[in-house]
Amino acid sequence: MIVEATLPLLLEYGEAVTTRQIADAAGIAEGTIFRAFTDKDEVIAAVLEKALDTTALEEALSRIKLDRPFEKCLDEAVAAIQRRVVDIWQLMSAVGPRFHPQKKSEPTPISPALTRLFEAHKDRLGVKPAEAAKFLRALTMSVTHPMLNDNPMSSRDVVKLFLYGVHARPDGRKPGAC
Repeated sequence: MIVEATLPLLLEYGEAVTTRQIADAAGIAEGTIFRAFTDKDEVIAAVLEKALDTTALEEALSRIKLDRPFEKCLDEAVAAIQRRVVDIWQLMSAVGPRFHPQKKSEPTPISPALTRLFEAHKDRLGVKPAEAAKFLRALTMSVTHPMLNDNPMSSRDVVKLFLYGVHARPDGRKPGAC
């Protein structure tokens, strides 16, 4: 309850948020925070830990109905990944570098749900499903991240770029054109 109440406050106030504001948002007495956490920094760390957990993204990707057309499935997956990229960037920007994870971490494993999406449509692939999942995640993150793009691509445009590339077709039509 405290962690969930703190997230929007961090986005608004950054690390300057007060424990009074957190308590008010959570509907608890300020002292209750200190029964669950040592100090405000520990609350912020708990918010970051929850935000960086990939469970919510994995659940969103798992809800994609795989019997739909491949492009529609990819569009929904890209939109979910884009929301996560922007949400994490906003939170990390709000709290500042003092709270960024310090340990050298391994790359995030490829999403099992995203891999399943590609397995369901493997007849459309020229690479293994896990590789396709890795490439889609990397492309989506790079064309979405606010520090890399002042105008992020739409999920539909990301899907078209992913599927059809940037190379013009021999007949002069643009990639993805019917």
